[in-house]
Amino acid sequence: MAITSANQLELLQTAEAVAREKMIDPGLVVEAMEESLARAAKSRYGTEMDIRVSIDRKTGRATFTRVRSVVEPEALENYQAQVTPEEARLIVAQARPAVTVLGPEGARRFLLRARTEADRKIDEAAQEAEPAPGDEIVDEVPPVELGRIAAQSAKQVILQKVREAERDRQYEEFKDRVGTIVNGTVKREEFGNLIVDVGAGEAVMRRADRIPREAWRPGDRVRAYVKDVRREPKGPQIFLSRAAPEFMAELFKMEVPEIYEGVIEIKAVARDPGSRAKIAVVSYDNSIDPVGACVGMRGSRVQAVVGELGGEKIDIIPWNQDVPTFLVNALQPAEVSKVVLDEEAERIEVVVPEDQLSLAIGRRGQNVRLASQLTGLMIDIMTEEQDSQRRQADFDRCTQLFVSTLDLDEFFAQLLVSEGFRTVEEVAYVDREELLAIEGVDEDTAEELQARARDHIEAERAAALERVRAAGVEESLIGFPGLTPPMLEALAREGIRTLEDFATLADWELAGGWTEVDGKRVKDEGILEGFDLGIEEARDMVMSARVALGWVDPDEIAAQAEDEAEPAAQAGS
Repeated sequence: MAITSANQLELLQTAEAVAREKMIDPGLVVEAMEESLARAAKSRYGTEMDIRVSIDRKTGRATFTRVRSVVEPEALENYQAQVTPEEARLIVAQARPAVTVLGPEGARRFLLRARTEADRKIDEAAQEAEPAPGDEIVDEVPPVELGRIAAQSAKQVILQKVREAERDRQYEEFKDRVGTIVNGTVKREEFGNLIVDVGAGEAVMRRADRIPREAWRPGDRVRAYVKDVRREPKGPQIFLSRAAPEFMAELFKMEVPEIYEGVIEIKAVARDPGSRAKIAVVSYDNSIDPVGACVGMRGSRVQAVVGELGGEKIDIIPWNQDVPTFLVNALQPAEVSKVVLDEEAERIEVVVPEDQLSLAIGRRGQNVRLASQLTGLMIDIMTEEQDSQRRQADFDRCTQLFVSTLDLDEFFAQLLVSEGFRTVEEVAYVDREELLAIEGVDEDTAEELQARARDHIEAERAAALERVRAAGVEESLIGFPGLTPPMLEALAREGIRTLEDFATLADWELAGGWTEVDGKRVKDEGILEGFDLGIEEARDMVMSARVALGWVDPDEIAAQAEDEAEPAAQAGS
């Protein structure tokens, strides 16, 4: 098939039809046609030639041209696509029709034997220019006949280009719609994944992002949250979700005008998709009740969301900046007797009456799990009786500690524990006025009590130091500031016996921390965690060891600290 005058306009009509169908720029289709024709021409004239095709956007005429670069003789590699300056002058001298020489920037240098007098006059001033390295010589070649194989190849090139353009359009359209809700039509189900037609393409709702027990059939309308859009080799992948907490938050934003306007803010959402959910809201207008606004008149607003989520029960909870108060709200409808918060460990202990335990935990732990997700804290729930037994056990342990270490009678040891003393160190180094405030304790008794405590501590440290040296711990580590003999003993049990061993540790290995594993927080036990060593203190100790060994330049640490402090100071100002 040759590109004749009879089918020149047909090229443009085909390009426009394809562009309309795929909703892409017609120019992209024409470019694909140009590339496909150029490939066919290369197969005819030789793959080493630089054959280019240009289709006139008005007439549809296809022009085939051969491009050769002018290079120095020593740089000549491809005789079909490159020429030397001498060869270029010979080509120009032959004055072949429509031979054009282009400069390095693509500007026309001169045109030999131009087809029109106007072209000759335009380039008359440049006729004397000589071809130079970096120029290109462009001359027209006859159109090629497209055989069956060449036509099929051209068709594949066009289809590939059209698909790429369509994918780019889909990605550009959906990349800014992440975090929004879209409507689509179910097309089919593949291995538990739902394929949804969203108008400009297909999206995937994976099994994990579907609400359990929801059944969809081809042709059903579905509303979902755009969770992610990725550009991949096989095309943009649009991932939808109906199980994401953000989906419920967006539904409330659609149903509650106060949320959309920013008067009410959704602070946290926790879901067990298809079963139960908790949402925490706060109002920035004292005259508006955030819970009531989300519920709506006779529950109309929340029921609209419940209906979209397939009957999922929703607890709307008032958010509070005070974490214990917020947790009490999050555990509704259970009643809470006492809350103990450990901010450093991000754990919280909740004490409930015996008859409220099952309600607080919920079926299969659902209520406490959702409350934990909502607050971001690990929650331990116990009854009042269990809490009482634990406190009694702790009281007895501390009493026996003071009896055995300070040689006290049980009554006086219990008196110390009831006043809040838990360790021998607290007794030894507390301000004496606190001991004198205890009923029946005078100056002599307080002095004797602290002397016994200090003697016990010194004896324990001396014994621990002997055990440390017997375990092979080097003096460089024993003399390191901040490490007590009990700490050294704990390090020795873990094989840390030299200052070099200590310097290789991470701060969390000393002070402990938390790691996220499969969506759950897992505790990392620290070697010195039992000595109330904070993460910052552990980091400073490890860095000091590295400086002492010469591994780190202290000036670099100081400079880094200044760099980190400067943005913070600017933010504060």
